[in-house]
Amino acid sequence: MGHLDHATFGWLTPALSYAMACVGAALGLRCTVRALDATGRSRRNWLLTAASAIGTGIWTMHFVAMLGFGVTGTDIRYDVPLTILSLVVAMAVVGVGVFAVGYGRDRVRSLLIGGLTTGVGVASMHYMGMAALRLHGEVRFDPLLVALSVVIAVVAATAALWAALNIHAPAAVAVASLVMGAAVSSMHYTGMLAVGVDVAPSTAALPGATVMQFIFPLAVGLGSYLFITSAFVALSPTAKERAAYASAGRLTDERAVDVAPPGFRTAGSTRTHAS
Repeated sequence: MGHLDHATFGWLTPALSYAMACVGAALGLRCTVRALDATGRSRRNWLLTAASAIGTGIWTMHFVAMLGFGVTGTDIRYDVPLTILSLVVAMAVVGVGVFAVGYGRDRVRSLLIGGLTTGVGVASMHYMGMAALRLHGEVRFDPLLVALSVVIAVVAATAALWAALNIHAPAAVAVASLVMGAAVSSMHYTGMLAVGVDVAPSTAALPGATVMQFIFPLAVGLGSYLFITSAFVALSPTAKERAAYASAGRLTDERAVDVAPPGFRTAGSTRTHAS
C-alpha cells in the first residue's frame, strides 16, 4: 500500500483551498440573498450566479487541495474530460438546490430538498474528481468514511442555504461563509481519509494531464472568476438601495418643479405652473 500525503506543500494547499471554499460560499450566499429580494429575470440571474459561485468554489477548493496530494511509488495524472465533467456536475446539481430554495413556496420543504440536492452534488463532484485520478495501482475507499463525508456535505449545504434564507447582515454572512468553508473542507478531507491506494510499480506512461499542466491553470482561472464576480456583487446596488435611489430621484424632480419659473416643466414631471 502506497503512503498518501495530503499536504506535500505543507499548510499552503489546505489554507488556500479553505480560502477558496469561503470565497465561493460568501459569494453564493450574497447572490442568493439578492435573488430572494428580486423578481422575474433578475431573480433567475442571481440564482444562476449563486450556483456558479458555490459550484466553482467547491470545485476549486477540492482541486487546490489535490495540488498537495501525493502517493509514494507512483506519479499521478488526471483524466481531463472527467475532471471538467465534475465541475459541470457541481454547478448543475448545486443549481438545482439553489433554485429549489429560490422559488420554493414552502421554506422548510425547499430547504430540505435544496440541502439534500446540493450536498449530494458536492459529494458527487468530490468522488467524480477522485475517479479522474490516474496512477499505477488501485484506489480503494472506506465505505464508512465515504458515508460520513456525504452526511457532512448534506449538513453543510443545508446550513448554507438556511443562512441564505435567514441571514442578511453582511457581517453575519461573512461568519456563515467561514463556517461553510470549514464544513466543505472537512467533507473533503474526510473523503480523502477514506482513500487507500495499492501501488503497482510500473514504468508505463500514465494517461491524462499532470496537476501543473491542467489542474493548476484551471484552478487559477476559476479562482480569478470568483474574485472578479465578488467585486461585481459587492459594487452592485441592492434592491433596497435601488429603491432609495429612485425615491431620491423622484423627490429631486418634485423639488425642481416647486422652485421652477412659471411655465417650466422638468423631464418626467406632469406638473406645470400656469403663467
